[in-house]
Amino acid sequence: MEKPANRARLVKAPEHFISQELIADINANGLDENRRGFLRKGFMSALGGAAAGLTAPLAMAAGEGDPAILEKQEWQTTLGKNVATMPYGMPSIYESNLIRRESPGLTRVSAASVAFTPLQGLFGTITPNGLHFERHHQGWYNLNPETHRLMVNGLVKNPRVFTMNDLMRLPSVSRTHFIECGANTGLEWGNVAVPTVQYTHGMLSCCEFTGVPLKVLLEECGADLKKGKFMLAEGGDGSGMTRTINLESCLNDTIVAWAMNGEMLRPENGFPLRLVVPGVQGVSWVKWLRRLEVGDMPWNAKDEAVHYIELMPDGSHRQYASIQECKSVITTPSGGQQLLDKGFYNVSGMAWSGRGKIRRVDVSFDGGNNWRTARLETPILDKSITRFNIDWVWDG
Repeated sequence: MEKPANRARLVKAPEHFISQELIADINANGLDENRRGFLRKGFMSALGGAAAGLTAPLAMAAGEGDPAILEKQEWQTTLGKNVATMPYGMPSIYESNLIRRESPGLTRVSAASVAFTPLQGLFGTITPNGLHFERHHQGWYNLNPETHRLMVNGLVKNPRVFTMNDLMRLPSVSRTHFIECGANTGLEWGNVAVPTVQYTHGMLSCCEFTGVPLKVLLEECGADLKKGKFMLAEGGDGSGMTRTINLESCLNDTIVAWAMNGEMLRPENGFPLRLVVPGVQGVSWVKWLRRLEVGDMPWNAKDEAVHYIELMPDGSHRQYASIQECKSVITTPSGGQQLLDKGFYNVSGMAWSGRGKIRRVDVSFDGGNNWRTARLETPILDKSITRFNIDWVWDG
């Protein structure tokens, strides 16, 4: 490893050049080659400006000393803000560019679209609640928890309707898992308009979820788990989102959750109740959960027969193949970021699998000819994101 003085600098990816007006225009009229070219030129121009702004002050500091250290700053001579100035804490204004973003041209209707998590700007493994990706089929809602209900019916001895208070009195657990849309990383095949990790991999988040284990809830209702091999999960959104859950493979770790990262779910992520099905594609994590029905066969619902199916090489299609397989991505240095100097860089990324814990990550710096094993950072949890790091010296 080189000395700290020789450690190189990296410029963040500048996504802020995409205005909401431009996104609305592209959504309405499509992403043709002219608009795609405009986005790319704007992106490169913004990146060049960011790099120029970084190099000049550092060059001056090297020759004359850094005024940020040598001179007393204004905030060192004044009284700071009062406690509870912000009753609910918010990020610094200098981090205002780190937000969820919509991909231009992905859909024509923003209520049935995606807002991507800015993975390239996050650390560790936990996704802040305000940056958890959004995927809706007919928009999101802010439901009143006092009037929200959950019905459990089907092959159960005691069909019940639960209030939120009823559910929160039951034994609860807190577990950390990733959630990934089944379409995540698909934009890599579709000539993504803005080449950053946010848009190629940002339908992915990882949080601590709190709720009642599904098994406890079904036992409370006397579910017949010998005959009942499947469960229908129904959401309260306008699209009528319903999904078949395989109880044989998902019963033991599925949660009916009301909290995320220590606070109640956000409205755009299912408040007040959602299903958490670890390792399974995100469409099965039904939001605004209102009904669970135990049955002896799959329901073949709309979003299982028409959407979220896999076309196979022989022309057949496969349903219910919902396990999210092992994936990884390097978040820094990554697309849209610019290396300013030769020298040492810490390469960091994430790995995850719907089949269990990550055991090892290998990284190649020469197109796959040679591989090195990265450091896995703790905690390494089941069906969760694992952070990895590896040292790299760039020779230009």
